[in-house]
Amino acid sequence: MVTTPSQIQSSSPSLPLPPFPLPLAQELLSTYGSPLYVYQSDRLHQTISQITRAIPYPRTQFQFASVTNGNLALLRIFHEAGWGLHANTPGDAYLGLHAGFHPDQIVYSGSNLNRTDMEQLLNWSINTFNLDSLSQLQLFGEVYGEMRGKGKKGEIRESKAPLCVGLRLNDPTLTGDSRIGVRREEFPEAIAIAHRAGLRLTGLHFYRGTGTNATKAFIQVIEPVLAIAQTLPDWEYLDFGGGFGYPYHGGGVAFNWEEFGAELSYCLNQLKRPIRLVIEPGRAAIAGCAVLLTQVVSVKWQNKKQIVGTDTTVANLSVPAVHGGYREIVTWPEVEASNPDSLIPTDVCGNTTYSRDYLGKNCQLPALQMGDILAILDVGAYGYAMASHFLHRPRPAEVLLKKRSHRLIRKREDYSVLLNNQVL
Repeated sequence: MVTTPSQIQSSSPSLPLPPFPLPLAQELLSTYGSPLYVYQSDRLHQTISQITRAIPYPRTQFQFASVTNGNLALLRIFHEAGWGLHANTPGDAYLGLHAGFHPDQIVYSGSNLNRTDMEQLLNWSINTFNLDSLSQLQLFGEVYGEMRGKGKKGEIRESKAPLCVGLRLNDPTLTGDSRIGVRREEFPEAIAIAHRAGLRLTGLHFYRGTGTNATKAFIQVIEPVLAIAQTLPDWEYLDFGGGFGYPYHGGGVAFNWEEFGAELSYCLNQLKRPIRLVIEPGRAAIAGCAVLLTQVVSVKWQNKKQIVGTDTTVANLSVPAVHGGYREIVTWPEVEASNPDSLIPTDVCGNTTYSRDYLGKNCQLPALQMGDILAILDVGAYGYAMASHFLHRPRPAEVLLKKRSHRLIRKREDYSVLLNNQVL
């Protein structure tokens, strides 16, 4: 059995194994077709449990960042585990409500909502908002004031919890060069805007950045963030955001949840008043539970390099410029992995003529044949969520696997999806 990284630059000391036996991979593709997203329920439960246990602070609420994956079956697993939902857009909230989350369990932390978006979220009875700018706070106050007392009810469930409004923090010394958030020097004006609207600023939201694996980068900002939060006179909760990374490179640095949780809990316990803590893992919670299975449909040679064509496309993975392009690729041929002479420099390509449709470049793979199966690992986050119809390929199906039992959780698209909403 051979495993391989999707790029030769990997410094992995030990290559990953395929996620399940070859007969199961064959059964899945025979049943549901190829390509296919496969989510491993047991691994997702294990990751949720590990992250939950890592932060002992008793007033902690975990909110899954559904921007990374909006499949209802997977959202329900988080709901059953006692997590809430972090919504980055109204669409995130919409999916969460339909997955069974109560409006009280949804925290909105996004940017640049228009009036219609704000009205929609309030109509759905979402009651926690971390706002991105003074102008967003001003608009929110106006919309809230207009809707208050009109007796509008949520379309799905009505909330009786009090409204919680927080600010997203922008401090270059802590958040780096970011477009998101409110500067500290703007806090007095923000407090005044909220007061005029009949609101209290009870929360502070801190966002470190996307996909950060350096635990120290989070720990070293805890005390400064807490000091800033205490300048809000009505402060009641700290949303320490997301951005927690995942080690896509085998053997690479992984975020240390236990170290982070111990330090954050210690600092919060030193405060003179009890503060609610909100943590929003996304990628860190779900990336590792999924693979994208694909079959080899073409093999050719350019000098000593093997060029392998597959029945999937880079459009089914996250945009490399946004969320990183590296993914480990593994396969199941009957070749001894310990024999370096059996491995060949290989480019794994998608089924379009897009010049950058590479799933992996300079992989070390054995000689492959048409029909062989490849598994692209760690696609649970920003996989299907960022899949597109680029070059007009319908998107794959999604399957949930529990031990050897499996079920369909999203149907495969056919070409008719390309006509949806078109008007002739």
